[in-house]
This record gives sequence, C-alpha cells and structure tokens, in this order.
Amino acid sequence: MPSNQNMQGGKAFGLLKAQQRERLEEINKEFMEDQKYRDEEDLAEKLDSFKNKYAEFDLNDQGEIDMMGLKRMMEKLGVPKTHLEMKKMISEVTGGVSDTINYRDFVKMMLGKRSAVLKLVMMFEDKANGASCKPNGPPPKRDITSLP
Repeated sequence: MPSNQNMQGGKAFGLLKAQQRERLEEINKEFMEDQKYRDEEDLAEKLDSFKNKYAEFDLNDQGEIDMMGLKRMMEKLGVPKTHLEMKKMISEVTGGVSDTINYRDFVKMMLGKRSAVLKLVMMFEDKANGASCKPNGPPPKRDITSLP
C-alpha cells in the first residue's frame, strides 16, 4: 500500500489493516502447505499469533518491520536495545540482505531451529503473558490458630 495515500481516520485505517491481515493470511497459507513445516505442532495457532504480532509492529503498513518498528517492539517487550543491537537483530533475521524484516523472514525465524535474539525475546514475552503469578479466586479462609 503506497504511503502517499491518505489513510487518516478510523474507517480508512481499518480497511488498510484488514488488507494487511489478508496479505499476511495468504503467506500463512503458504506456510501451512509447505512440507518443511507440516510436522510443526499447533502450526495454525502459531501462525495466527505471529500474524497479530507482526501487524502490531508494522508501523508504516508496508508489510515490513523497519528499525522504528523493531525499536517500538523491543521497548514494549521491556527490552530496549541500542541502534547497533537492533541492526544486528535485523541482519540476523534477514541474513544481512535487507534493513527491514518482512513477514516471511519473521515466520521463518520464529519457526526455525536457530535461536535469534528476537525470537528469544518474543518467546519470553509469550511465556510471561501466559503465566500468571497471582492465584485466582478469593484467598483461603484462615482461622485464629493459623495466624503468626
């Protein structure tokens, strides 16, 4: 989507995001049909999660996460990085070919066996969000003898 179009406003922005999610969904279908990833467990759920994460940090809606999008992602995850560290991350994910992370590279990194720094941070965030430290429900009843 060219950035010179006026995508200001709720309805236009919603349409833009819907188009972006459709493009990402098409790429997800390619990964679902790929023999290399067939044995991956919960592949559909993982790809859906990756699509949502990627769309959240694609700031320019061009289908690529640039340096500012990666910076925002790292800050939101609570792991701010320097400019050089982010350049290294992008280089590690793209193989040094590009200055931006496209969705295919992002999914390959997340599903791949290599442990990229970005992958580790993203996995850590998912585990942190999934595990709740606080017990659910009301506290247990206590009697006078259990008090210190």
